[in-house]
Amino acid sequence: MGKFSFFTAVFLFVFTLSFAQHNHDGHNHDGHNHDGHDHSGHDHSGHNHDGHDHSGHNHGKKERKVLQRTSKKLQQQRQNQSGLNHDSHDHGNGGADHAHGQTNACGMAHEDPTTFNAAKVAFHHISDQNIYSIGPWHFPLPCIVKSKEGWDFFSSGNFKADYHGNSHYAYKGYVLYEGSLRKIVDPTFPKEKVELHHGDVGTMVLPHPSTGKPIDVVHVCYNNKLYKADNKSTADMGLFGGGITSFYDFSITKNVMAMLIVFTFLTIVLLRVAKAYKTRQGQAPTGMQGFIEPIIVFIQDEVCKPFLGHAWEKFTPFLLCIFFFILGLNLFGQIPFFGNANASGNLAVTAILAVFAFIITNLNGNGHYWQHIFWMPGLPFIVKLIITPVEIVGNFILKPATLMLRLFGNITAGHIVVVIFVGLIFIFGKNGANAGAAYGTTIASTLLTLFMMALELLVALIQAFVFTILTASYIGAATEEHHAH
Repeated sequence: MGKFSFFTAVFLFVFTLSFAQHNHDGHNHDGHNHDGHDHSGHDHSGHNHDGHDHSGHNHGKKERKVLQRTSKKLQQQRQNQSGLNHDSHDHGNGGADHAHGQTNACGMAHEDPTTFNAAKVAFHHISDQNIYSIGPWHFPLPCIVKSKEGWDFFSSGNFKADYHGNSHYAYKGYVLYEGSLRKIVDPTFPKEKVELHHGDVGTMVLPHPSTGKPIDVVHVCYNNKLYKADNKSTADMGLFGGGITSFYDFSITKNVMAMLIVFTFLTIVLLRVAKAYKTRQGQAPTGMQGFIEPIIVFIQDEVCKPFLGHAWEKFTPFLLCIFFFILGLNLFGQIPFFGNANASGNLAVTAILAVFAFIITNLNGNGHYWQHIFWMPGLPFIVKLIITPVEIVGNFILKPATLMLRLFGNITAGHIVVVIFVGLIFIFGKNGANAGAAYGTTIASTLLTLFMMALELLVALIQAFVFTILTASYIGAATEEHHAH
């Protein structure tokens, strides 16, 4: 237990490399009282009053109809002037359905906030965001961005994001879309804090500049003008289709915050256990020591010794660190209404863990290990020409990819299934229109969700164990002596 300082160092290293990446219910004017408003001198040319209740206004029936017709004509004119014809657009994936949505002053459609979109809710739940939510409360996180203008440090609370994670304010030329930071490309967009409205940050389907395929492009509507926003900053440099962005995002996101919380908790717990071994030497373990010791002994006896042989003591701290960190993230993500962070279901996190396993394995590989990869002895020359590329691909690509994708897929799938089960209530209940179906579905949905969450507890343990035992097997194969092989 004296090697727990190594635990802390590795925790910090994993967190550092993984660093690459207010509750507002929208503007609902149904409850506004306009009885005392005098609109005689107001210019309503840019206002959309279709969804407003003007029962108390002194407009008269004829005047209200004229205003509505004028508003619709102006919206149609703006759509035509912008050169964007939405009639043929399919907004099913992140866009808006014109039949069921609303249109802002720029002619950009957005969803009705009262409509339940199961796909959007599921992907919003598993995505990494610049805000942290606990139940109905949203907590801002630090934003750290680098662009050609320089570094910017500010809080995501400046955006006043709604429940979908979309901005109600733009700040320093940045907005939030579905919780992720986006930079507005047009340099003429104001850099000071400016107010936006519900639906002013959304996507429009446009052709890809190189392939011509339709893609969703985030736009911001401000002062009746559309401004294009950049893709979110990713560490793949556009390899997976995101494109190279004009800024780099080093912000503390929801997943990073979850890793910080888990790291802090595990460090406190494990240091207390280490202290108990020193102060209660020779005595039976109690309390937290009694809970943690069987886990450590299990990993030591069932994973480290069988797979690592004579080198088991050298690599046990690293394997224990990997096991506890993954298990902590898995369990933390299952706590209901506490952020439900999907850190271990994020490819950036699982990729860094796989890279650590890859580095430790190959740095400690002996000559016999490398000989088997590049020029396996005892085989005919022709066979070596076939086997060598296979061994290189297997050791340098397939093994890290297997570690990364297995953990990512299992944890992400569990989160999505739970969200889908809960979403069945709203789907069958038709957003409250069919109360009987909603109540009936609630019973089945609750039972299925509880079963799935119980299954996810097993998955959390199994995936942490599988990642650890595979890493141990890779290290063992790299460090085994020739006579042992």
